[in-house]
Amino acid sequence: MRAAINLAKLGAGFTNPNPLVGAVIVRDGRIIGEGWHERYGGLHAERNALAHCMEDPAGADMYVTLEPCCHYGKQPPCTEAVIGAGIKRLFVGSYDPNPLVSGKSLGMLREHGIEVIERVLKNECDALNEIFFHYITTRMPYIIMKTAVTIDGRIATRTGDTKWITGAVSREHTHMTRKRAAAIMVGVNTVIADDPMLNCRVEDPSNPIRIVCDSHIRIPLESRIMRTAREIPVIIAAAEAEPERIEAVKAMGADVILTGGSRVDIAALMRELGKRGIDSVIVEGGAELNASVLNSVRVNKLQVYIAPKLIGGEGAKPCVGGGGAAYLRDAYMFCDPKVTRLGDDILIEYRQASGGGESDCSQG
Repeated sequence: MRAAINLAKLGAGFTNPNPLVGAVIVRDGRIIGEGWHERYGGLHAERNALAHCMEDPAGADMYVTLEPCCHYGKQPPCTEAVIGAGIKRLFVGSYDPNPLVSGKSLGMLREHGIEVIERVLKNECDALNEIFFHYITTRMPYIIMKTAVTIDGRIATRTGDTKWITGAVSREHTHMTRKRAAAIMVGVNTVIADDPMLNCRVEDPSNPIRIVCDSHIRIPLESRIMRTAREIPVIIAAAEAEPERIEAVKAMGADVILTGGSRVDIAALMRELGKRGIDSVIVEGGAELNASVLNSVRVNKLQVYIAPKLIGGEGAKPCVGGGGAAYLRDAYMFCDPKVTRLGDDILIEYRQASGGGESDCSQG
């Protein structure tokens, strides 16, 4: 199953909004076939493993990280392929929460005489598909908020200098996260100040859709994001804007989502992105965008990269702006910290607590 897990990871960035899945076929302790879901619309892992089988798989065992599908989509049901191939035993890691599957396929396989062994390395298999599980059950994007801070929690000096807070190892890690997610979101002030590309700079990259929250479409048309809008998709999320500005960015290849109001409605934006099949969004904005997101929607994962630096000074910029909490009981609460060392930096990952207060975290 660990071999299947490692195969599944090879599809990262290319299968959204489908899950990451790996499959391995074994006979007498020998791997005779393996495959993974390589790209959205392509063969699923089970069919890919069968297609690459080196000998007749009849009577062999199959290990698959996620319960096989039993419905027609871009591909026919994998249960049909498993049954037709004569697989004798199926070892499964995760259950598929998709209502079209959700346990039905395992019962179908058993009805055809296949022995099914469930929950094999389930936690490790589940970890592959946090994004898919969230999206398939809510139809809302899985939100990752990423921030890079100094020890004293600052994202920039009083002059606005941000390059670089963290080291090279941390920056490479953030690009791997970009590869996995469907979209990346910043505010227009970040574009104006830094002129970022927001692309994925790793081997075999998968560039996320670039979303700019820009209430009245102030984005410079000469910015790198706009100049490359036909190469890497761009969505301008605005509250309202002059028709001329809307047409100007559309003429350069960007899409526009209008949420109404005086500022971008983050909750409405996320609902629209979910409808468009965008299953995950990394928020890499500044203090104001972070505050807007936290005030509007639930953050599924918070990634805090902490650099061994102190900036100091009252004018240095914090990672969350806005009015802030008046009392500690009103603070945003996060749980289940996972700590990773990245060179001299530290990455702490949290999930947002379901409600306010310290007790909510202690209950998991």
